[in-house]
Amino acid sequence: MSTVKRFIAGVICPRCAAMDRVRAWEQNGIRYRECVSCDFFEQLPIEDNDSPELTTRVNRTREEQRSQDIQPVRILDPGKPDT
Repeated sequence: MSTVKRFIAGVICPRCAAMDRVRAWEQNGIRYRECVSCDFFEQLPIEDNDSPELTTRVNRTREEQRSQDIQPVRILDPGKPDT
């Protein structure tokens, strides 16, 4: 059975600094990362901890996103005094 290797969007390779060239996969309890542009390769054990997933805009529902406190941005003119 073949392991699916997925590119990680927006990740910069720690060795060659190429963006969107790092792919990752998991196999036998180990997480692997490699860059397709250079010889960077990393393996990390997958830790079994019960820490919750970080909250991002991707893993929240639309209702949760809408319930945020939204404040308007106020652009200041450097030529006028702030009131």
